Amino acid sequence: MIRIMVVDDQALVRRGFALVLDNEPDIEVVAEAGTGVAAIEAARTHLPDIILMDIRMPEMDGLEATARILQTEEGTEPGNKTCRVIILTTFDPDEYVFRALQSGASGFVLKDIPPESLVEAVRTVADGGAMLSPDITQRLISQFAQKLGTGHNLAERLERLTTREREVLAAIAAGKSNAEIAAALFIGPATVKTHVSSVLSKLGLRDRAQAVVFAYECGLATAGGHDVGF
Repeated sequence: MIRIMVVDDQALVRRGFALVLDNEPDIEVVAEAGTGVAAIEAARTHLPDIILMDIRMPEMDGLEATARILQTEEGTEPGNKTCRVIILTTFDPDEYVFRALQSGASGFVLKDIPPESLVEAVRTVADGGAMLSPDITQRLISQFAQKLGTGHNLAERLERLTTREREVLAAIAAGKSNAEIAAALFIGPATVKTHVSSVLSKLGLRDRAQAVVFAYECGLATAGGHDVGF
């Protein structure tokens, strides 16, 4: 059972998402919240597997709430390492969504997403994948990645990877699935899985979403390739 928390300051929107997800046999909505502050408290109490997080809310926005729940800010204690956040937005992604990905969010979806696609997004992220809306992700990342650094030495971190691991990272940034990476690099799916785990571990990244951001930040990936979405 996938445990979900829905966070949005509009009660009608919040309930709509909750009703869609609660109808699924493998998904349970365990909490709702209308502000970032309430979301932090509810996350501690209910320990959801997935949080659908709105960005613009009173008291505290979803960006700050995401960072605090996941405790990805430098110098903080480890937070809920099993929880994953999907950002909800009604507008074209901008700097705030990019920063949410940097803060540990596993992707984002537009609020007008079809119900069946929302369910698929939740299941994908629960299974360890990332959900980055394909028609807008590359524009978002290419626009902000180079000017919004993480404060770490990106080139130094990239040097930790082998040549093959860099190829796998570039393929992840291009939106390729493990099966597609295996076919492109003429290696087995199990080997790809091992390389992906090694890339995340060596770079200190949470998941594939952060791997995509890192690839653009360090210049390994650039705009103009395949759409990102897996």
